[in-house]
Amino acid sequence: MTLIQLFKLAYRNIGRNKTRSTLSALAVGVGMALLLLMVSVLEGEMKGALKNTIRLQSGHLQIRPISYEEGKVSLKWEDLIADPNQVTQQISALPQVTAATPRLIASAILTLSDESKSVQIIGIEPEAAANQIYREGLIEGDFLTADDREGILVGITLAQKLNLNVGDKANLLVTTSNGDVVEQLFIIRGIFATNTNSYDENTIFVPLAKAQAITAAENHASLIFIMLQSDELAEPVAQALQSNNYKVLTWREQNQLIVTYNDFANAFFVVLYIIVLGITATVVTNTLVMAVFERTREIGILTAIGMKGRTIMAQFLAEAALLATGGVIGGLIIGGALVAYFTINGVYIGDLGISGVLFENRIYAQLTLGNAVNLAIITYIITLIASLYPARLAAQLEPVEALHGAGE
Repeated sequence: MTLIQLFKLAYRNIGRNKTRSTLSALAVGVGMALLLLMVSVLEGEMKGALKNTIRLQSGHLQIRPISYEEGKVSLKWEDLIADPNQVTQQISALPQVTAATPRLIASAILTLSDESKSVQIIGIEPEAAANQIYREGLIEGDFLTADDREGILVGITLAQKLNLNVGDKANLLVTTSNGDVVEQLFIIRGIFATNTNSYDENTIFVPLAKAQAITAAENHASLIFIMLQSDELAEPVAQALQSNNYKVLTWREQNQLIVTYNDFANAFFVVLYIIVLGITATVVTNTLVMAVFERTREIGILTAIGMKGRTIMAQFLAEAALLATGGVIGGLIIGGALVAYFTINGVYIGDLGISGVLFENRIYAQLTLGNAVNLAIITYIITLIASLYPARLAAQLEPVEALHGAGE
């Protein structure tokens, strides 16, 4: 029997019970569609969180003082970078660097009448290209200017919680480099949104010169924030910038939590993949086992006239292949539609509250061609593996017993 004849016969056989065959293929399709959606959401979640964290918090690289300790916010001069503009100019000369800018970070308390909130103030150079994300996220008011000595930018979440508006005044209590606490009244120039609740609730921007003045840091910065042309350039550029005067931290070193979280999430989803594919495989196995019992006498006749067991087995495998093909195509259509919807609209998750990871309020699905092809192949293979048992069952039927209807 030729391959074409084999598949023609398989097509006729699965058409004997169209409802059952359709439901089996649909089970494979729905299972694959769910896997496509899950892997796309996971891909979107992790890529989105990493992209967000790099743009808002870590950059591709950071230059830090030698004494830098993770999680420690110090304004002592020995814990800061002296003359940061000179360092920034040297870094900006590298062709791989798209933006490099000094930033000063300090802890503060924002007070407004009888309310107060612990915040982090970040002194920025307003005109720096690395701050474009905040310019684009400005939803009210005006952006800061370098010579502004009274203006601040606050996040939308903080503004909503404290009922702040553009033009309102609020006090900032800031600890200086010598340990004193100073207080100054500031005017809210603008309100920004990064779609990251935790960041928008706890971050206030001030011009770098003002931040240096109020904290008595003078011509010092906490870090040099560096953006590169691509993520992959971080390691070679870091090697080129190595110095005995400061530390160079790549985005991977700063975001170990995201990498660990990604590994954990991948392991968790592997379990879900096994469960979903196990269910679809069970449906296919059940369909073909029922087909074997229904066609016991037919199989006996075919065996009696000389059809070999491997040919009968190949016939059932061909039927499974057709079911798998229909299921995979249906899964790509259904899953593609679901992924397209969540790529556009996303899934609202709010604030997950994971420290060190800046998840956006919405997760947008991202489906890669590689993931789609891999899932299609895996689903196809699992379906064929599931059909081996009923195919062997049919091939091992004894002709005499089959002709007498044994196994019905």
